[in-house]
Amino acid sequence: MSDRKWSRSGRGKPPEVLPEILPVFPLTGVLLLPGTVQPLHVFEQRYRNMVADVLAGGGLFGIIQPIVPRQDNQPTPGAETDHPELYDVGCAGWVGDWKEMEDGAYVLQLNGHSRFRVIEELPLHRGYRRVKADFRAIDDRGARDGWQCDRTALMEALAGYGDGLGLELSIDQLKAVGDNDLINALGVAMPFRPEEKQALLEAATLVERESVLLSLLRLAEKPNDDDPAPAPVN
Repeated sequence: MSDRKWSRSGRGKPPEVLPEILPVFPLTGVLLLPGTVQPLHVFEQRYRNMVADVLAGGGLFGIIQPIVPRQDNQPTPGAETDHPELYDVGCAGWVGDWKEMEDGAYVLQLNGHSRFRVIEELPLHRGYRRVKADFRAIDDRGARDGWQCDRTALMEALAGYGDGLGLELSIDQLKAVGDNDLINALGVAMPFRPEEKQALLEAATLVERESVLLSLLRLAEKPNDDDPAPAPVN
């Protein structure tokens, strides 16, 4: 990244008000949850437009998955008019640190804020997609006071998952992470399949998300070679 030339940079802040109309960035295998951070490289022109508008406005946009996975999230010929059907639930994030390259692409950190349910999709604006979002339909207040995750079970399941996939996991570093953040951070970090990431996203409560996470970790199955790569590449 050091050889890249930047034209401008900045840092956003959390929104004071959640918008009714939300720009959305469709990405396969990318999970954003409240309190987590997702790095993004935005290079498609329509989504450059989106980021520019977001930076000039409320600083918030949504990450949402297409129902049919998109291999590597790469644009294809005619992509400007390619609009795959989206899931009903996504997560909105606010732009933290961001940089714009001289060619107009962006590198940014998206900070997870609140999940939303899609009420309806709106007409395109400058090429990018927008939805009418309902933030009240999903409870993101976290677990109630006094709740603790089953940390022992999680660490055991995580160790088994790492062994099953041949991953080296720094489990000791997780000791200082709070229970709420631990559940969300593990859900985002693990290389689950797109539909598994969606199940974590749509879990009604943090307690339910812990249950889904434990089930996925205990499967300890290697992803199929045909599964789309979960890393964000857009």
